[in-house]
Amino acid sequence: MFVLELSHTAPREAVDAVLEEHVAWLDGLYEQGVFLASGPKEPRDGGVVLAVAEDRARIEEIIAGDPFVGAGVCAYRVTEFVATKTAPALERYRETLAR
Repeated sequence: MFVLELSHTAPREAVDAVLEEHVAWLDGLYEQGVFLASGPKEPRDGGVVLAVAEDRARIEEIIAGDPFVGAGVCAYRVTEFVATKTAPALERYRETLAR
């Protein structure tokens, strides 16, 4: 599982100019089952996405397709973690640690 942290690298007006495209991109990844939750940070200087994918390379490929990245208005920080505990609704995403 991955936590994707977006940080805006441009003024809010530039971010808002591509927000509609970014939201459409998010919607497509929700439909594919890749994104589980997302939203803006407070204060609104970026956002956070909880994602699932087979590996980090796939996540990097997905990030490259974000209209925010294409417009140069945000940067991503990716954190991979093993979800050994989840809420019941996310049970299918639980993982075990490799020993």
